[in-house]
Amino acid sequence: MGSEAYFKEVAGSWDTMREGFFSEAVRDKAYITAGVKKGETAADIGCGTGFLTEGLLQRGLNVMAVDQSNEMLAQMKQKFKDYPSVEYLQGDAKKLPIDNGKVDYVMANMFLHHVDNPLDAIKEMVRILKPGGKLIITDLDKHNFEFLRTEQHDQWLGFDRSDVENWFLEAGLVNVLTDCAGGNCCSASCTCSEKASISIFIAVGEK
Repeated sequence: MGSEAYFKEVAGSWDTMREGFFSEAVRDKAYITAGVKKGETAADIGCGTGFLTEGLLQRGLNVMAVDQSNEMLAQMKQKFKDYPSVEYLQGDAKKLPIDNGKVDYVMANMFLHHVDNPLDAIKEMVRILKPGGKLIITDLDKHNFEFLRTEQHDQWLGFDRSDVENWFLEAGLVNVLTDCAGGNCCSASCTCSEKASISIFIAVGEK
């Protein structure tokens, strides 16, 4: 089973699963770091069932929600059916279905460790930012919990923050910094007694 099949299978239970992985403190840190403003537009990349989108809508932003999984997007559409300010888009990291310079913010939570080439994914996210717009990524610090490759189809076992900073700079961003996002991502293996508790970073850069 690849990641696409995995997320198709878990879409209906993802909200419950996610609650065990990380808390709302992660997205609150992202909003504060970005300085999001009512009426602006954010792209939620690898949106899943709308963890980031939910808080953005509550803050009065317009959201372009992108995911490779139509099943995840279907869950979102049901959850946010009373919000006309969401656009649902099926697509992947290699070619986002959004025009150049379209959004004020690009946010991606726990997305980067599922892509083949993080630098290419970052460049693609930068492409859709307006000049002066901000890219905010929250993801896992480097770790050695191999079971996450097989059970949750992670492509990367987290990242060194210095690598992420360098990718942001190579993608043309300025005012780049990384910090602790607050809290850990926690997950227990389905097949062994191993339990993961991994710190989460936040990275931000401006176009």
